[in-house]
Amino acid sequence: MSANPSLELSDSVLRAVTGRHHAFEGCVEQLASAIRLGVYPRGMTLPPERDLAARMGVSRATLREAIAALRAADLVQTTRGRGGGSVVSYRPRRPSARAARALVPRSEQLRDMLLFRRVVEPGACYVAAERRLTAEQRDLLTTAHDEVAGASDPAEHRQADSRFHLALAAVTESPLTIRAVAAVQADLHDMLSAIPVLEVNIDHSSRQHRALLTAVLKGEATKARRVMESHCDDTAALLRGLLA
Repeated sequence: MSANPSLELSDSVLRAVTGRHHAFEGCVEQLASAIRLGVYPRGMTLPPERDLAARMGVSRATLREAIAALRAADLVQTTRGRGGGSVVSYRPRRPSARAARALVPRSEQLRDMLLFRRVVEPGACYVAAERRLTAEQRDLLTTAHDEVAGASDPAEHRQADSRFHLALAAVTESPLTIRAVAAVQADLHDMLSAIPVLEVNIDHSSRQHRALLTAVLKGEATKARRVMESHCDDTAALLRGLLA
């Protein structure tokens, strides 16, 4: 396993820029999502520009423009010269009424996302549990779980939670599944960032995370799917109630 499991999780959100975006906008979207979801947490140095450019299929000039946009949005700070690089400076926001109001225009899309999540993430867990995981993949899951279980700050907990779900998707080694879970987690992050942090819910979620990890590592595919179904249902009920 690499020294930093977050580097493997970057495969969940970073890919070749194609389709509806121009290269610059696509780079900004993917890198900002990776930062917001905690794939690259606060204080981490982003991978070298040449590596990011190659991964997203863009020129280094375009990649530099995207990083400049991240700096303008206070997501990273960059130092030049030997030993320099772009360090994540983003601090996850705390729940606020303003964040909740900002979701109103997207309410129909977000309701559909909760339904889509109910299909995608349980299936991902089933596939993950069915696979013969490598030692590195098992370590990735365990590390991601331990990070969310040990997070004390609510904002850090939210990011660590996203990393655990992305890790479950990553070990399926299915690019379409990974992409779907990453998209779901991006929308879910926005919704959960708009409601109060409830200790009872975190305790309940932690028990479900532990059950998920255990089921996947033991190869109990049906149990893993059912636990994730309950996890998705509980989160959706909470969001529907608190966000109306």
